[in-house]
Amino acid sequence: MPDEDIFRAYRFKLDIQGVTAAYFTEVSGLGVKVEAIDYRAGGDAPWVRRLPGWAKVNEVTLRYGLSRTNSLWDWFNEALQGNVTRRDVSIILLGTDGVAEVSRWNLFRTWLTEWRAAHLDATAATAAIETMTLVADELNRA
Repeated sequence: MPDEDIFRAYRFKLDIQGVTAAYFTEVSGLGVKVEAIDYRAGGDAPWVRRLPGWAKVNEVTLRYGLSRTNSLWDWFNEALQGNVTRRDVSIILLGTDGVAEVSRWNLFRTWLTEWRAAHLDATAATAAIETMTLVADELNRA
């Protein structure tokens, strides 16, 4: 069985600045919200008007992942040492063949805020990364 076959069950690929870093089975939190600011214009009936405020990208959580390298841990470890390095990342939804790109979300100026390793059991086939949380300044769907 070729090495790439182990990743076929993982439908989400995480690319960091164009380089594949890991594969995951679940992604949650992809989204952006534009805050609404309430105001009342002078002399304007009892109605509250609303203006668009700041846009905020949700925290993105990736679960149940595999990676061949330590690059994600090294990136997170930089933040632990107080040196947050922001990177552009892409989360790519793969087709049922595990290869074809179906959809892509780009997160800009991203950094890792949480890392949780999988339960370690030498007799089980568990994922190496249980949970990983990213924060980003900007999100778009390609």
